[in-house]
Amino acid sequence: MKNLIEVEVRNILFIKNEEGEGSFLVILGEKEGKRVLPISIGLFEAQAIARAKEGIRGERPLTHELIVKLFEEIGVKLEKVIVNDLINEVFYARLIIRKDDKLLSIDARPSDSIAIAVLANVPIFVSSSVMDRAGEEPPEDIEGDIEA
Repeated sequence: MKNLIEVEVRNILFIKNEEGEGSFLVILGEKEGKRVLPISIGLFEAQAIARAKEGIRGERPLTHELIVKLFEEIGVKLEKVIVNDLINEVFYARLIIRKDDKLLSIDARPSDSIAIAVLANVPIFVSSSVMDRAGEEPPEDIEGDIEA
């Protein structure tokens, strides 16, 4: 896939609405640029990404850790993750994996893909068309600490 922009996890935010309900956003930032891409994620995925960023591992593997371990044990190499599409305000992602001489592209939720990529220490990319449609200049108050 051409026209990919490498990004990194910049932050995980909890946003409350007027009714007091909240949701999590993972903020992906261009490695060589200023734009950010906010993606709505669930609590479990927010915790998994934060734990992976901080290098926190439990006594027993959580789901994303299990997937990374499974890839290692069966000889599959995760090469990269791509947030490749945005349809009706829903982001789509692909896990790009190599098994022997075959390159496979597996559909996955961006939140899971990002958690797996951070755990496996592989690059995350966003298609330029997705970044052009949904990327934005970061507001001043977006910086902060990621908490597990």
